[in-house]
Amino acid sequence: MIVSFCGHSRFRLTLEYECKILEYLQKIIKDEPMELLLGGYGAFDEFAYMCCNKFKQLHANVSLVLVTPYMSVEYQKSKLAKEKTRYDSIVYPEIENKPLRFAITYRNRYMVDCSDYVIAYVDHTWGGAYSTYKYAVRKNKTVLNLTEIKEDNKVKSERNSN
Repeated sequence: MIVSFCGHSRFRLTLEYECKILEYLQKIIKDEPMELLLGGYGAFDEFAYMCCNKFKQLHANVSLVLVTPYMSVEYQKSKLAKEKTRYDSIVYPEIENKPLRFAITYRNRYMVDCSDYVIAYVDHTWGGAYSTYKYAVRKNKTVLNLTEIKEDNKVKSERNSN
């Protein structure tokens, strides 16, 4: 089972969102091995990493995977050297023939394409997170948008591929 995350780079951590992610991961794991695909950019990605790392501490069959949009030698030295200690593996999708300025967009699509589930934080209708969210919906992925959580901690809208 593969779960990916997408969200706006500006994000404010709340305990409610953390609990919802951990509960949702627990609900879908069903004792299966799970890969958690993470992007590694911005506040939401850091929050998702923190939640996934907590979840991994309780589940031996979970692995954290950084999906990187770049593979230059300079990028490997500056960013990936540090990330190797945080993630179980680092994946670079086959996007080297794509324009560099669209690398994150193609990386995000790769993550969605590989995933069974997508956990999102999308609260406005522009930007890369919104585009990735809409792409996941079009691909009929099961999508949980954290911004659609009601106050009573129920999910207002979950799109399912079943």
